[in-house]
Amino acid sequence: MRPNVNRATVLALARALAVGAVGGALLQLTGLPLAWMLGPLLANLLVSMRGVDVRVPEGFRAWMLGVMGLVLGSRVTPQLAERILDWPLSVALLLAGVMASTAVAAAWYRRRGFDAVSAWFSAAPGAMSAMILTGERCGGDPRRIAVTQSLRVVLVILLLPPLFWALEDVDPVADAVTPSLEDPWLLLLLPVLLPLGRWLRLPTPALLAPLLVAALMSGLDWARLSLPPLGMNLMLLVMGSAFGARFRGLSGARLKRYFVDGLVAALLALLVLSLFAEAIHQLVGVPRDVALLALAPGGIGELAILAVALDLDPIYVAFHHLVRMVALMFLAPFWARRLQRRADMSERHE
Repeated sequence: MRPNVNRATVLALARALAVGAVGGALLQLTGLPLAWMLGPLLANLLVSMRGVDVRVPEGFRAWMLGVMGLVLGSRVTPQLAERILDWPLSVALLLAGVMASTAVAAAWYRRRGFDAVSAWFSAAPGAMSAMILTGERCGGDPRRIAVTQSLRVVLVILLLPPLFWALEDVDPVADAVTPSLEDPWLLLLLPVLLPLGRWLRLPTPALLAPLLVAALMSGLDWARLSLPPLGMNLMLLVMGSAFGARFRGLSGARLKRYFVDGLVAALLALLVLSLFAEAIHQLVGVPRDVALLALAPGGIGELAILAVALDLDPIYVAFHHLVRMVALMFLAPFWARRLQRRADMSERHE
């Protein structure tokens, strides 16, 4: 049975990448930025809704995240330390924005019939795996939380690049900002760094372990990895296909219903967080687009890719998303206990 399973997985991966390549090529004709991520995402989403078996194994996706971590960490320079002193204020505004946007999105989900636990853990902007597991332990609906969390990330990825393109005249061919290959030997570190990240129990270990090592080496001016446009686009193809294929097996009617709920929640969260991004711009001097990307309610890996591809200070963006993710993972158990106590009190009153 094992060879058949492996063969089925390989065929599903080949199908996902082929569909993604068609989607990427078609979307590139429109001139939109990040065509090789958004096109594969949309193409795989559409075919998966029709029941086509498209899959990107988690191990393969982890390797691509590792490459992204090396590219991202290589953006660190010795001058970065001078700017870190300005970041505590923006981190405080980030955390306030996370609380406000989560409350607003949770209120929307409650109006749409979610129970309290599912609403709050669906609305939390990050740490997806932790939110699904904690929400399930507290009596929430894990499938509903998983789908809405995944849709949130997908919707943010779909909304932001066209928004930046329309408002800020982003170069439509800037799918990769690095012109040539540099220090490719750093890729040989991945077989060590990926298991090391899991052993250290880092959040998103496939991304963060390579990022931290590359940041150290780049900050000391020892080595830095850059990829040519073809390498960046291949990485974007895999990541976009992985996200689109995530909804395999979900009925079209249910996905449409969740899509509408998730779209409104994502827009509400983005609206709230844009106010805090403007505060960061005014008080800290961070450009508006960088501040918005740092606060956007997406995944750290995906928004780091956006930052690299759009050349929007990826280290600042990744740092703030890491802080948000760690804060959510730390606060989730305490908030879960509060929700449970509230549920117990309501049962007694009934």
